[in-house]
Amino acid sequence: MSDFENDQPLELPIDGTLDLHNFNPRDVKELIPAFIEECRARGIFQLRIIHGKGQGVLREIVRSALAKHPAVGSFRHESGSGGSWGATVVDLNPL
Repeated sequence: MSDFENDQPLELPIDGTLDLHNFNPRDVKELIPAFIEECRARGIFQLRIIHGKGQGVLREIVRSALAKHPAVGSFRHESGSGGSWGATVVDLNPL
């Protein structure tokens, strides 16, 4: 039986990196805050969110969610060869 035939949710590892290519864009507004809280609970305070370059729509959804979250200290484009405009690095406030 494949994962798609199973009624159980797919368990993804929480390591501070979230690749949004695996998710429906309409779920991102709810996903980002949940990801932030789970990372904080695990002691992860620097995140990398991969949204892709595209036309920038998903990047703006991500940045809007980050700007509203009280645990976010700062965020920026990833520099160098790590993704540039296709990824955002997030620094969370400590607990």
